[in-house]
Amino acid sequence: MTISKNFISCIAAIVLLLQTNTTTFGQDLQGVPGDNFSLEGALDLFASSDSPEDFEKKINDKDQLVNNLDLNEDGDIDYIRVEDYMEGDLHAIVLQVPISEGEVQDIAVIEVEKTGPTSAVVQIVGDEDIFGEAIVVEPYEEEDHSKGGPDISGKVRLVVNVWAWPSVRFIYRAAYRPWISPWRWRHYPRGWRPWRPRPVSWFYHRRVIVRPFHITTTHRVVKAHRLYAPKRRISTTVVHRHQKSITNYRTKRGISHTRSTKVVTGPNGGKAAITRSSTTAGVRKPNAKAGATHQRTTVRAKKPDGTKVKTTKAQTRATAKTRKGTAAKKTRTRKTRVKKQ
Repeated sequence: MTISKNFISCIAAIVLLLQTNTTTFGQDLQGVPGDNFSLEGALDLFASSDSPEDFEKKINDKDQLVNNLDLNEDGDIDYIRVEDYMEGDLHAIVLQVPISEGEVQDIAVIEVEKTGPTSAVVQIVGDEDIFGEAIVVEPYEEEDHSKGGPDISGKVRLVVNVWAWPSVRFIYRAAYRPWISPWRWRHYPRGWRPWRPRPVSWFYHRRVIVRPFHITTTHRVVKAHRLYAPKRRISTTVVHRHQKSITNYRTKRGISHTRSTKVVTGPNGGKAAITRSSTTAGVRKPNAKAGATHQRTTVRAKKPDGTKVKTTKAQTRATAKTRKGTAAKKTRTRKTRVKKQ
């Protein structure tokens, strides 16, 4: 009888452990390519890796259940290569997929900053063209600030010092040289074999995470992110192929997105196109259509001396508001809203 009770207790503990370690952050599948990649799983593997090279091996391991991407839709899992952009104490460790001979798509970037002689912070940021927006994930620890007994409301999440992570200690060694993966399109490690993608729902609910992670809206690793931003690489093939699902994701959340391309000239006279994008979360109003945006129109005017100037309707309305009175402007605005509804 005692053995039976111990056996049942052991099984219950294992089930509880699996339920605790399998995390989806309470999110449903979003219908975007990022459903097939675990940001928290990647950061968990980075924490347990001995180096960026070791991290690249682990993230491409079928049994780790981190990567289920097939962005070029050839029926095989994509190989993820790792590159470390380093500048002083800043590291932007990029995870990217070779889509073809001439195209690469960034999946996420692990950003690390040293904050003291024996302290560092880390965050992983999912690419907005894969996840719909820049999803930021970080490790955390909880500290109980409640008085007079345990209280959930008294628990505070603290930023984790990741200096003890082997991978972090490795990249801050004096002799460290930034890791640049030698692998590229159709040139992969000898022991690596691609596998068929698993059903997204199966993959999504079987991610096993050891450390606690959470999604945050606070971007703590600012300097490393600035280092990475101009080096970000996107694939036009991936963007066009998944444009509908990404647009639907942004529309449902009222997210506005703009993209601009700038051609720059290098020191040797060569030209390169740099694409920059901006994603801003919108505020959804009651009964308003998701994704509604406010447009500014340029208006040309002249000063008394004949000098031409440019202004916008928003600025012109602000001037009228001051001239005619705040109360009148607010009343007129409310009337307009009633008519629109």
